[in-house]
Amino acid sequence: MNQYLEARQVDFEKAITFFKNEIATIRTGRANPAILEGVKVEAYGTLNPLSAVASIGVADSRNILVTPFDRNVIKNIEKAIVDNNLGLGVINDGSKVRLTVPPLTEENRRELVKKLNEKMERARINLRQAREGIKSVIEKAFEEKSISEDDKFRFIKELDEYSAKKNEELKEIRDKKEKDIMEI
Repeated sequence: MNQYLEARQVDFEKAITFFKNEIATIRTGRANPAILEGVKVEAYGTLNPLSAVASIGVADSRNILVTPFDRNVIKNIEKAIVDNNLGLGVINDGSKVRLTVPPLTEENRRELVKKLNEKMERARINLRQAREGIKSVIEKAFEEKSISEDDKFRFIKELDEYSAKKNEELKEIRDKKEKDIMEI
């Protein structure tokens, strides 16, 4: 691997990690605590991540249990979950909040796959930007006579192969998530 690609390889990894985090919030037909990642709860005068004020667990394949560390914030937890419009049934039983994951309809599944594809396109744009950044550095090095023309073409070919490999990795992640969404 050439030094230009090696130096900026982390940009590709960031794009893939970002994509994984983004799609974790897309719900499938099963209970998954990751869909609560972005929920912020007003507690003690500040906004806190849900995981900072409550424990989150999966009761069964259709239910998530949110148990607050302090019962005084249970109403705020319920409100935050409802306000995030996650499409979950919210039941406050006084000591914990039970979230019911409704079964997905065919229409819901298609919408979620559409959302998944939009997120993938954003991740692909991030990969493309990382590739273009490295390519411009390689071309600049050639213009400054730091590398030969053969090296330039070899480095760009290596960059293109690496970029294609990362795009394929993205596609595999997307395909796996789509399979989870479409599975009944």
